[in-house]
Amino acid sequence: MSDCTGSDGSLPAPGEPAVAPLGRWLLEGARAAVFMRPCTEGLRAGPATLLMLLVLLVLCGIGLQRWAIDPPVRFDATAIASGWLMTVLTLGTCWIAVRSRAESSGHGFQSSGTATLFGILLALELVLALPMGLLYVAALRWAPEPLATEAGVWPESVWILTLLWMALAAAVVLWRQTSRPGAARFAIVLHAALTAALPVWAPPASYWVAAEPPHSPDIDAGPPFFAPTQAIFEAQVRALPEALARLQPGRPGVVDLYAITFAPFAEEDVFSREASLVSELMRTRFDARQRVVQLQNHASTAGDVPWATPLNLKRSIDRIAALMNRDEDILFVHLTSHGARDGQLAASFEPLAVDVVMPHQLTGWLDAAGVRYRVISISACYSGSWVEPLSGPGTLVMTAADALHTSYGCGRKSELTFFGRAMYDEQLRHTHSFEAAHAAVRPLIEQREKEAGKTDGYSNPQIAVGRAIRGPLRSLEQRLDAMSR
Repeated sequence: MSDCTGSDGSLPAPGEPAVAPLGRWLLEGARAAVFMRPCTEGLRAGPATLLMLLVLLVLCGIGLQRWAIDPPVRFDATAIASGWLMTVLTLGTCWIAVRSRAESSGHGFQSSGTATLFGILLALELVLALPMGLLYVAALRWAPEPLATEAGVWPESVWILTLLWMALAAAVVLWRQTSRPGAARFAIVLHAALTAALPVWAPPASYWVAAEPPHSPDIDAGPPFFAPTQAIFEAQVRALPEALARLQPGRPGVVDLYAITFAPFAEEDVFSREASLVSELMRTRFDARQRVVQLQNHASTAGDVPWATPLNLKRSIDRIAALMNRDEDILFVHLTSHGARDGQLAASFEPLAVDVVMPHQLTGWLDAAGVRYRVISISACYSGSWVEPLSGPGTLVMTAADALHTSYGCGRKSELTFFGRAMYDEQLRHTHSFEAAHAAVRPLIEQREKEAGKTDGYSNPQIAVGRAIRGPLRSLEQRLDAMSR
């Protein structure tokens, strides 16, 4: 395509045609985005053109942000009023660049040149924002490498690259409108630096914010503040030994169920509530009153309930293994927290440092302790990554999601996770079969996720049942069924 700006690259005079279709603006924005000189012949931006480009940029941002955040969400219209500082600075830099060109050439200053240059930069931003935004969201959701956080290294790199590219391309367009060093080129360099840095230092408000799902009125907005005092530390020294001392030995000829619940993430109340519910269900419905160890990190129970740390989990497994009849009894372990694609089970108890638990660690502890029959339940995002490391002839392992999808209901306002509610507060109150309950849970969770608007696909809860554990589970189910008649 030929260069339409003339040998000096100046913008056309205002007497040329004033109206150009949107496609023409996007074409020139694309030329500018790949560092070509935009063809401004026939372009002259009026208020309607600039308004159209600004509206399209806002709509692009609204759409991309909506795709990037999981529901439930609500639209915050007040966010439209934020983030305009960079737009104003861009307009001012265009005015400086066009004025410097006019002063250098000796021609009169034309305000229409400022509007046209501003329109080209808006079109440039629109052309870059849409494909790079789509790439960013795709990286955020489907990055092949495990992400440590919701916005991992790859998505963040896409975002930073977009800002740098946009700043450099705009600087090239503006630079070509000046003919000599001076204040105008300093303004262009400053504009480029702010274009790249301002969204990082002071990001505009999000158009979408998390909506509060239905919840009980007694659910707090956040966990109580945890202040580690000497009294709490002294109580914790006693908490686990006392909890383990209360455990009863297995009964010969009776398939007993032992249980450990593990909730290591203190910043979300939902996990401690779920651990408490599952612990109580095991005590009352699975005849494990003196055979349950509850481990959780939460400010409200910091002095009473043993903390959910890897060492406490290992010690609990070792103690239960010493008490149970390993040829017939079953150890049930329920872990509930946030999860990562590499299998990490998130742990947090500020200001304390708590190590994460990985699947191979749990398998190693169970094997070393000699626990033969195990039911392992993991309620976390990407928890399907635990299935293969934990599976074995004597193991039933079930998860809230597969290895590629998030689970649902682990937000600050959730009463229980979707998996925890469906599995333990509903299905296992009507059956003693973990397999039957899990089979019933799958379509129920799929329906609820669709109704809630989950955008990254069905969580797809997983289950794997070893041949050797079916007999003990059947004996436990028959005994509990007989007790409940």
